[in-house]
Amino acid sequence: MTDLLRQSAAEIEAVQNARLRHMLSLCARGHDHYRRKWREAAIDPTLVHTVHDLPLLGLTQKGELMAEPEAFRLRVPELPLEQRAVWEVIHTTGSTGDPTPIYTTTHDYHAYLFQARRVADISGITDRDVIANLFPLTPAPMGAFMRTSANAFASGAAVVAALSGAPHGAFDVHRSLDDAVRLVERHRATLLWGVTSFVRRVLLRAAELGADFTSLRMCAVTGEASSPAMREELRQRMRALAARDSIVFDRYGSTEIGGLAQCRQDGDWHNPAPEILHLEAVDAETGAALPDGVRGALSITHLDRRGTVLLRFLVGDTVAVERSACPHCGRAGERVVGPVVRTKDLIKVKGMLINPDLLLATLPTVEGLDEFQVVVQRLDPSDPFSMDELLVRVATIGADTDALARRVVACTVGAIGVRPRVEFVAAAEIYDPLKQAKLRRFVDLR
Repeated sequence: MTDLLRQSAAEIEAVQNARLRHMLSLCARGHDHYRRKWREAAIDPTLVHTVHDLPLLGLTQKGELMAEPEAFRLRVPELPLEQRAVWEVIHTTGSTGDPTPIYTTTHDYHAYLFQARRVADISGITDRDVIANLFPLTPAPMGAFMRTSANAFASGAAVVAALSGAPHGAFDVHRSLDDAVRLVERHRATLLWGVTSFVRRVLLRAAELGADFTSLRMCAVTGEASSPAMREELRQRMRALAARDSIVFDRYGSTEIGGLAQCRQDGDWHNPAPEILHLEAVDAETGAALPDGVRGALSITHLDRRGTVLLRFLVGDTVAVERSACPHCGRAGERVVGPVVRTKDLIKVKGMLINPDLLLATLPTVEGLDEFQVVVQRLDPSDPFSMDELLVRVATIGADTDALARRVVACTVGAIGVRPRVEFVAAAEIYDPLKQAKLRRFVDLR
């Protein structure tokens, strides 16, 4: 099959336009949500001939999907079996309530394998790799855990699952942090694939146990915002373990998108399969598509799905999108350009509007700090009008606590202009892998 990423922008757009028109015709026949939405808003989808016409459809908010996930399933009875049969149902998390199901047909699963093969090609994952799946085994099937095996299948790599996470259910199948470390060591894993904070904890524990991680060459991290400083710290810890290499692949994506890929560390994120996915940066208020390089809300449109189908769906991140050929690898197609900013992340602390990501990106650079958590709370929890307090909870192994506290205070003030209180605790009080699926780096208790 032709690698569309090596074709011209015009050729890519021609393929996307054809796929889009077919996708819209299927939605007009069997997508309850969009049929109703178009009827109520007097939208004629037949007027959408190219990706440039997509603004005619308006935007899809995440709340719409969460409110009625069944209405987003494509139901066209005359389609072939592989386009109708449900291969799996994975779930995407929300801030409240039960997770939202995303339906995947056999057709969609094959499309994900196709996308994952491109991701592997772009990021350098090969059939010689052994992937350690460190994602938690959760009560509802989450995309990150479920899709790790598909990524291994697509690239020809081997895969082993640690089955980490908070224990639940009746069968006692979860494993401990130490089990995860020994699994990596025993299988000579070359890739650690998981949530950033848990991957970091595995590296820390490996050093404490003296585990042999010399086979390791890459950490593929996702699920939490990570900064250049955090990724450099991961590289340092890999080097301290005498790992074969110290590559950190910062995976960007979601259950609705799948995975995007970096052709180099800390680079932009390529859309690996423009045949099946279209990306835009849009004005979240007007729905207008923004020019290349202009930051806006990330919108995704499925071009070739048969299960849960989303059109101009707002992911919840602010980014820029570029369509010129990548200056580093020469691939064409859309690229997401960071920094990725969660649209809901700006908050007020002590009357100041701050972006916690700035602090979370800087604290890992503090010497002697092994684990941390930032907490915003009331000085008097019983008083709803109490002043705010910014607390940084810190764990360290062997550092001078007074000197470390001064460094943490200076770092915090320098990053966000707010002076914190520093509290020293055991690392397990901040993050216990047996009780938490992933570390909450920032907690607002007000």
